[in-house]
Amino acid sequence: MRHYVILASFLILGAGCGDAGAPFYDVGGVGGIGGVGGGSDATGGAGGTQPPVGGAGGSGATGGAGGTQPPVEGTFEVKWGPITVAPGTEATRCVVKRVGNDGPAFVNEIHNELGATSHHFIVYEVDDTVERPDPYECFPFSGSGGSSKLLMITQKADDVLRLPEGVAYEFEAGQMVRLELHFINVSAAPQISEVTTTFRAVAENGINFRADVAFLGPVGFPTIPANGDATYGPEFVSLPRGLENANFFAITGHQHRLGTNVFVEMVDSNRNPIQAIYDVANFTWDEPETVTYDTAFRVPTGGGFNLTCNWTNTTNDPVSFGLSANDEMCFFWAYHYQ
Repeated sequence: MRHYVILASFLILGAGCGDAGAPFYDVGGVGGIGGVGGGSDATGGAGGTQPPVGGAGGSGATGGAGGTQPPVEGTFEVKWGPITVAPGTEATRCVVKRVGNDGPAFVNEIHNELGATSHHFIVYEVDDTVERPDPYECFPFSGSGGSSKLLMITQKADDVLRLPEGVAYEFEAGQMVRLELHFINVSAAPQISEVTTTFRAVAENGINFRADVAFLGPVGFPTIPANGDATYGPEFVSLPRGLENANFFAITGHQHRLGTNVFVEMVDSNRNPIQAIYDVANFTWDEPETVTYDTAFRVPTGGGFNLTCNWTNTTNDPVSFGLSANDEMCFFWAYHYQ
């Protein structure tokens, strides 16, 4: 049985490939996929690029959350901004802050509350030792892969991620996080942009699995014609390395403003469909639904996913893949644990 809830999303990026010839994101890579370009905000930004940041690691869910201190419980709040965003501005800015947990913690809920201008917002677990509380210029997704860990990506004004029972993220005592906001002000007046992230830590008892996510889709597809419709797929997406025994429990589609649908089905080693795992009626690009499963599923050996995206281009210009909100994307992220 499956049911639909509103969740957030998180991802790990890396270089992989799909059989259609276009490169795909996959688990296990490092670095980012470039900046959105253009724009500045009232803070002025730090300029330049940000070196990769690392993650907190952990010693396994059943072995404690990093050290001999007893785990802490409760809620911890971290803020991004506020800043004033000028009209017509699109940019990505980050902050690095301490969560505030004085002991190790098992986090099984993250709640993001976004202010005006937000396109999407990402939470990373990092191993930085110095806070950077003022929003600085950074590349989208540049904190994923390597030793850092992406925890959640939000596309809604109010978004809650609740992990399944017995599943959690492990935080070390004094955990640092990197908060990344991609914002765009399409209005004619300045807007205030800010985000509040709340982490809920639970008792260690009963936590047996560590959560993670695969972020999958092409880094290019045929140009969407002006004033026309377009379909990409179905294209085969192989199961990322290391996820042969992963238990998948939720799927979210991702497009930009011209997107009209994302469809994902699980296939066997011969590419024969097994079941549709993301098939949402009345899909909306700006608040895409997350499909969750009461019973997690595994992909059969040699199998993977078929991905299809649809667009309707209502503009007078052709549109192709890109990081800007005015470009397009065709992705899905698959939440899992093992």
